[in-house]
Amino acid sequence: MTGQTNPRSAATLMLARDGADGIELFMVVRHHEIEFASGALVFPGGAVNQSDADPRWRHLAEGVEGLTDQMLGLMAAAAREAFEECGVLFARESRGAALVDGERAETLGNAYREKIEVGTLGFADMIEREGLVAAFDRLVHFGHWITPAHMPKRFDTYFFLAEAPMNHVLQHDGHEAVDSVWITPRQARIDADANRRTVLFPTLLNLEKVDRHRTVTAALAATQNDRIVTVRPEVLTSADGRILRIPLEAGYGSAEFLVVGEPGQNARIVRLSATDTARGSAG
Repeated sequence: MTGQTNPRSAATLMLARDGADGIELFMVVRHHEIEFASGALVFPGGAVNQSDADPRWRHLAEGVEGLTDQMLGLMAAAAREAFEECGVLFARESRGAALVDGERAETLGNAYREKIEVGTLGFADMIEREGLVAAFDRLVHFGHWITPAHMPKRFDTYFFLAEAPMNHVLQHDGHEAVDSVWITPRQARIDADANRRTVLFPTLLNLEKVDRHRTVTAALAATQNDRIVTVRPEVLTSADGRILRIPLEAGYGSAEFLVVGEPGQNARIVRLSATDTARGSAG
């Protein structure tokens, strides 16, 4: 396609905990002045930067055995973005130990979050300086989505799932994210359908995929055994609205979805049967 934009590598971390009504996810509301997904309810995350490819991660982190350099950099980006955006720190004082407690995470956040966010210090620099071990073993690869080719701003995004440390206080940074909430996938869907929140298509489908499990432990166990299939949505048109087609083997419960609403805004999403989809035409 002429003028096609190459997607930028990105990583996002789905922080989960067990709640009274099932699994809850920590999500943030993006600032309304941000160019991409402004005002949307999203998982903490962002673009991969040069420091995420730091070769020191091979000895500064656990859970790196057998990882490609690309996947290691993506996991570093997911952990870094979660630390920058909401203060959660996946790190240990020593190998095999428990995660640092909430007080230690908050102290390190006060000292380093802003420096890491503006790029004057790398995430690996902080880990090494403080004598910590990054706990990348707590992050499980959950999904892989690439923005459709016709979109002007595109991302090649890897989703990771992790259980949130119980005693860490998670809160939005007030810059890229202006609000935050612990929310069940069901409530996020209800809010999106009622136009109370903007929830993008990939976000909503990943929420629904998590919601198949009663506990975070069950979700993580199932995910570790999954084969991750890359999703590159194809956009079709029909008389009823836009149809997004994704690989059925990606595990999102359907291959075609009717999306009623404008891109980047609240939209009602409906799974389509094979009969319904046959009415669509390439757009």
